[in-house]
Amino acid sequence: MNVLAPKKSTSPVNVDERKGLPIKAGDIVRVHQKIKEKGKIRIQIFEGLVLARKHGTEAGATFTVRATLSGVGVEKIFPLYSPSIDKIEIVRRSQMRRAKLYYVRDQVAREMRRSLRNMINVAIATKSEREEADKAVAEAEALKAAQEAQAKADAEKEAAEAAAKAEKEKAEAEAAAPAPETAEAEAPKDETKAE
Repeated sequence: MNVLAPKKSTSPVNVDERKGLPIKAGDIVRVHQKIKEKGKIRIQIFEGLVLARKHGTEAGATFTVRATLSGVGVEKIFPLYSPSIDKIEIVRRSQMRRAKLYYVRDQVAREMRRSLRNMINVAIATKSEREEADKAVAEAEALKAAQEAQAKADAEKEAAEAAAKAEKEKAEAEAAAPAPETAEAEAPKDETKAE
């Protein structure tokens, strides 16, 4: 008696579906990759040219995808049966005469060299964190020095105003009391008469 036992899956991936996926070099594929960040899982899409497919449909099968992101060539090697891959889409297909398209790297490098010949030298640079910190410290010191100079100037101005006010009060006091001065002036005249 034959008993048919249900197949047990050791992977969360539909292996038969991935095995039948006809990826080959020259295809433009869109790989939906699961990325875990801060306890949440998000889907990141990586779209590019398949350079190679290795190891057929066995457990260790991989495919290499090359994309140009922000002007930089990026290559990723994806395991075909990886549970971190949510979905694989074949966007476009082109006829290729090679099984591995590694020569594309050299073509891109050649194009880059060609474009580099036409470039103009420019002196543009970003500032380092240290330079930014030094600049902030210098600005703070300059601000502090300016505040101290302003405070010193204000103190000198107040001192000058106080001195002027004291002089004015002294002059007013002298103008208000002229009689005692005349009495003192007359007193010596009386002494001369007595002699």
